[in-house]
Amino acid sequence: MGRFKDRALQRDEQRNRPATLADLARAGIGVFCWCNRCGHNAEAATAMLISQLGPDFPVPEVGTRMRCSSCASKDVATRPAWPTRDQVVARHS
Repeated sequence: MGRFKDRALQRDEQRNRPATLADLARAGIGVFCWCNRCGHNAEAATAMLISQLGPDFPVPEVGTRMRCSSCASKDVATRPAWPTRDQVVARHS
């Protein structure tokens, strides 16, 4: 039962960890950035962020290192820039 429980715990831990910049780079996805102050948003290149922060940096924490280019606020939220449905359909056409 010990090995079974260890494997189950490892699977749970893997599912619950935040995505890293390396995860996004492997998937070819950028980082979506949103300013909570003015609403300005943009997509940052994952390769550039990896060169500055390292591949193991968690995506939700990237915003703590950013400043809005419109209002200079440091209240920036980040998440993976998941493709839209139209982009996914276009890739598979």
